[in-house]
Amino acid sequence: MMKLLKIAALGILVMIGFSCADKNRPNYQYMPNMYEPVGYEAYQPVYFLPDGSLALLPAENTIARGTVPYEFANDMEGRLEARPQLSPLDSLNAEVNLAEGKELYDIYCAICHGPKGAGQGTLVKREKILGVPSYADVGRDITVGSTYHVIYYGLNAMGSYAGQLDHKERWQVSEYVMKLKAELTE
Repeated sequence: MMKLLKIAALGILVMIGFSCADKNRPNYQYMPNMYEPVGYEAYQPVYFLPDGSLALLPAENTIARGTVPYEFANDMEGRLEARPQLSPLDSLNAEVNLAEGKELYDIYCAICHGPKGAGQGTLVKREKILGVPSYADVGRDITVGSTYHVIYYGLNAMGSYAGQLDHKERWQVSEYVMKLKAELTE
């Protein structure tokens, strides 16, 4: 009988222990700051940082990931300096680069410049924009470097495509534009 009472008392204690447990919150946390992190707002004052703010400027001469610095300025002098610049893409993969350049050109450029670079894209035909010249125009003495510069910064009504195309893609499109120019002037 005494054994039965001990087992019953132990069973009741175990049931009480399990009934107080909350499944959504652990009873004991080994390292509570790992479960409940302290969040800091970016522009709120923080006492332990040098300037008292989390939003610090990056160190000098840092370059964002995935970007390549471009040394030419966004003006006509920079465009003239960029003209003799040659494409850094591998000439062994010229066919691949031109194929990828064509795909990108069809997505981003053909709507205005036309599929053949004659300045007769869909928007020009619908008279949504005017004044898109052909790559074959005598006054448009374009080079790979100047094309890259225009894609990077934009020119006149054409905005910059540096946000849509990365470094390699801009060069691929520039090479494809030169191919179109060569086909138009033949």
